[in-house]
Order: sequence, then C-alpha cells, then structure tokens
Amino acid sequence: MAQRLNFFFDRDADILYLSVGKSRPAVAKEVGDDIIVRVDPKSHRVVGCTILNLTKRFGRMKKAEPLPLAANLLLRR
Repeated sequence: MAQRLNFFFDRDADILYLSVGKSRPAVAKEVGDDIIVRVDPKSHRVVGCTILNLTKRFGRMKKAEPLPLAANLLLRR
C-alpha cells in the first residue's frame, strides 16, 4: 500500500524530517554521519528519516552526494 511521504524542514535547527505515512512509534538508527532512520520495531520497515545539519551538508555540495538510503516511489494522479 502506497503511503504519503511527509517532510518538514526546521530551519533554526537545520534538520530535515521525513516520514512515511502517519507518525508512529519507531526505533532510531544512525546509518551515516548526521543521518538517522526511524524503523518500526515490529515490521522492521523504515518509517522515517532525519538529516541533521542539512544546509551545512548539502549547501556546500559541488556534485550529487548519495545518501545511504533506497526508496520506491509512486506517482499518484
């Protein structure tokens, strides 16, 4: 079942929050420098992602920088 990807950027804290569907209890796991995924403890599915220091990390980029994440996206019409 496709779920909506929600995101919020906290400019003051320089943090990007991504969540899949509605918020739910999850376990946080750091998967890279300043990258945290939230995992449902029962299904082990990723239900969110947090990127710390977003503008510091990506504002200085000269080329695309990969994140240690993969996703399946679906276009709704």
